[in-house]
Amino acid sequence: MDEYIVVLITAPSKKAGAEIARALLEQRLAACVNIVSPVESLYVWKGEIHDDEEVLLIAKTKRAIFEEELVPAVRAIHPYEIPEIIALPIVVGSRQYLDWIDAEVAD
Repeated sequence: MDEYIVVLITAPSKKAGAEIARALLEQRLAACVNIVSPVESLYVWKGEIHDDEEVLLIAKTKRAIFEEELVPAVRAIHPYEIPEIIALPIVVGSRQYLDWIDAEVAD
């Protein structure tokens, strides 16, 4: 099961989030990307606390392509200097759904 992951990516707007989501789908780097909007993000950046409205992308994909393919694809179009691109393992999932991820995400 550890071959499947959920990737969390924040973006500054729905437009930017949709651009990233479409790129991941077109490049077959994710089977599905949900866009949750809005999310309120509080974080420290360059020594200051920020409170911003963002969108959250939730991408379902495979661990094997995360570092070498997915991360560079997101960084190539993401407007942030250091975008959030983090992955969590899918511990368990329906076999049909995982098979669908296999079919949609390039190896």
